[in-house]
Amino acid sequence: MDGTLLNNQKSISDANYQAIMATKEAGIKVVLASGRPLQGLQPHLEHLGLTSEDDFVVSYNGSLVQRVGCGEVLHKTSLKGHDAKSIFKISQQLGVYIHAFSVKQGLITHQHNEWTDIEAKLNGMPATEVDFEMLDDNEDIIKVMMVAHEKQLTAAIKNLPTHLKQQYTVVQSAPFFLELLHPTSNKGIAIEKLTEVLNLSPEQVMCVGDAENDHAMLKFAGLAVAMENADAETKALADHITASNQNDGVARVIEEMVLSKQLCSA
Repeated sequence: MDGTLLNNQKSISDANYQAIMATKEAGIKVVLASGRPLQGLQPHLEHLGLTSEDDFVVSYNGSLVQRVGCGEVLHKTSLKGHDAKSIFKISQQLGVYIHAFSVKQGLITHQHNEWTDIEAKLNGMPATEVDFEMLDDNEDIIKVMMVAHEKQLTAAIKNLPTHLKQQYTVVQSAPFFLELLHPTSNKGIAIEKLTEVLNLSPEQVMCVGDAENDHAMLKFAGLAVAMENADAETKALADHITASNQNDGVARVIEEMVLSKQLCSA
């Protein structure tokens, strides 16, 4: 979504919209896969008409895979309150803020900050300040995020304890967001689960992304596409580079690599 399907104004361009409509008409599945929670994806799912029992969505960077219409959960992983507590202590040592998505409490933070407002606005949900040290050890936490200015977060990433990277899936979804997930959570595993449901092979899947949290699904896909605005590591994983999110990159790759091939095989 962000940096891929959405432009810098956080909207879907007319070209991207029309390309997705044409893709659906051709009988090809379109699935939104994002770090956002379902609530933050709902307006875009509705805008694109991806709301039936036969539509699927990947949220929380692969921690949750659902049928959109009925909400049936096809794949779910989560952390626990004790994980959030542990990560919180490390975030304090690194000098960064922390957010988390709790099944019970929604978006929570230990201290309101400028990134709290960004996260709340992106996902259309309020944020609540909580004392992370008082979280119930068994509370379901879908993901935890370290947030800070880009330079601060970059320094924190360099100083992350090795055991943290071994214990969790750690991916950067934006210059100011570092996400920590269950070790079996990533977009690649989520897309693989969907291919099993839809009886597809990886060769029949095209994934488009722009950041580190897209790497696992790009490695899985038969056709991996990176945006022009993607970082160098993401581009290195791609079979194809499309235009930027400001220049209808999703529409262009759909037209070049999907719709044109459909027409040729018709």
